[in-house]
Formats: sequence, C-alpha cells, structure tokens
Amino acid sequence: MRRHEMSDRQAEIYQYIVDFIRERGISPSIRDIQRDLHISSTSVVSYNLNVLERLGKIIRNDKISRGISLPNLTPALLNQAVGRVPLLGTITAGSPLPDPEEIDLNSADQIVVPADVIPPNRLNGVYAMRVRGQSMIDALIDDGDIVLLRWQETAENGQMVAARLIDENAVTLKKFYREDGRIRLQPANATMPPIYTAPDNVQIQGRVIGVLRSLL
Repeated sequence: MRRHEMSDRQAEIYQYIVDFIRERGISPSIRDIQRDLHISSTSVVSYNLNVLERLGKIIRNDKISRGISLPNLTPALLNQAVGRVPLLGTITAGSPLPDPEEIDLNSADQIVVPADVIPPNRLNGVYAMRVRGQSMIDALIDDGDIVLLRWQETAENGQMVAARLIDENAVTLKKFYREDGRIRLQPANATMPPIYTAPDNVQIQGRVIGVLRSLL
C-alpha cells in the first residue's frame, strides 16, 4: 500500500462515516464504528481514524462527542442528510444522562431536527430531552417542549443547562450562575425560587442550544 492510499479497512471505515452522516446528519462514535464494522477494539478504530485524518479524509475534534467531520461535505451532500438526535427522556429524570459518545443510535429513540433549527452538520454531540413543568416559561420553554442540548460538562454564567443535582438524584433545566462559593440554578419563572447548592453537588450535562416547541 502506498503511503497516501487507504487500506481496505480504512476505506471501509471512511465509507461507513460518509453513509452514516448522509443518513443521520451526525457523525458516528468510535463505538458505533467498532460495533457495526465488527472491529476488535476501539483502539484499532482510533488508529485507523488517525490515519484517515493524516490522509485528509476526515477531520477530528477530540473536544466534543461524535467529533468526526468530512472536509468535502458539500451542500449537495448536506441536503441529503436528515438531522436526527437521540431523545434521552424527560428533563426531570433522576438518573445521570449518558455521554452521547456512548449512546447506541440503533436502539435509542431519535427525533428529527429541522435544518432551519440546527443544520445537520452541527449536530455532533447534541441530544434531546423533553421538558416537564414550567420553570423556564419566561424563556419561552413550556411543558412538553423538547430542548436540544450540546453535551458539555462545564458552563458559563447565564447559560441554560441540564444540571444534575447529585445528592437529590435529579436533573433540572435552569440558568447556571457561579457566585459566592456556591452555585445558583435560576428558573425563568417569577413564581419559582432559585436553587442554591454546593459546586460539588452539581454535574453539568449539557447546554441548551435549541428548542422544538410542542403544538399540543
């Protein structure tokens, strides 16, 4: 094999990535590739992805989940893509949310995200949660709406996040503020008080980047 050519395995992985993005609008995770192509380990997948990146076939962003993109992703290819993200349940669920890298998209419930809400090529690391309650009603997020969140574990003051309260075993949607050695989780509802808690009791599980409104 010449230095600038792909091996058969690398060509298979590359075609899998292209097809996955065309069909789902987001890139596969390393575990997706390992499972669907029956590769022995994730380290073998990572090795071949590194080769594909050196060859200029893909671009990798290790700072986000599902951070593989294609440098030749043309508008025509994007128009074929249907953006879908995993729907992980209700924002009040008590259990911690999984990293999108770990989600099996073949078994997870998925929702379609219109391109005018978020373009398909910007859905890497994005997941959806259904809202229960009206704690964010003044931010135009109502009961039954679906929020789109980009997975991240840190937040800046004023960002709307899904925050897990570890001791309470609850996940809540609030605006995040760090102040006076504590965390304030602020609802967007004048009738509801903020939540104050210790920094080590809060686990950020994503930042809100879009809303799909319920018509019911």
